[in-house]
Amino acid sequence: MNLLAAYIRIVDRFNRRVGRFAMYLIFAMMAVLLWSSISKYAGSPALWTLEMAQFIMVAYYILGGPYSIQLGDHVRMDLLYSGWSPRRKAAIDSVTVLFLIFYLVVLLYGGISSTTYALEYGERAHSVWRPYMWPVKLVATTGVVLMLMQALAEFFRDILYLRGVSVDHPHEAGL
Repeated sequence: MNLLAAYIRIVDRFNRRVGRFAMYLIFAMMAVLLWSSISKYAGSPALWTLEMAQFIMVAYYILGGPYSIQLGDHVRMDLLYSGWSPRRKAAIDSVTVLFLIFYLVVLLYGGISSTTYALEYGERAHSVWRPYMWPVKLVATTGVVLMLMQALAEFFRDILYLRGVSVDHPHEAGL
């Protein structure tokens, strides 16, 4: 039990820091898009800005995902869920999170395969700028790993909650 609680706390702390960092990537993306607008207005459009903004957006979403799960801000069908007791929510969540974990494992397998390919063959985007693809694929795969770790932490949190051990469970706060 203590090992699971320690895992939950470590993953929560790490993903909270990564998520808080990822929040500020929106400003980096805004700066890139502002530069794009300025360079177009000046008559010399930058070829790299659109793809760089897309790469930053990938990092913003994928690295912020685990933090979103941790906060309970992800999409949930609230039709029945909101009326359930915290114990019932934990029981249902402990089952449904297994589907998320399965999906993330499959996604991770594909991400590792795609990242390995990009690194081995020097894959580049099909654009005028032609950036290497491995950095964005590595960030995306890392984000999937962090999301998988957070999903496992949520599963363990629900199991511990059902056994009477509370580890800062979001259901206790009424979320």
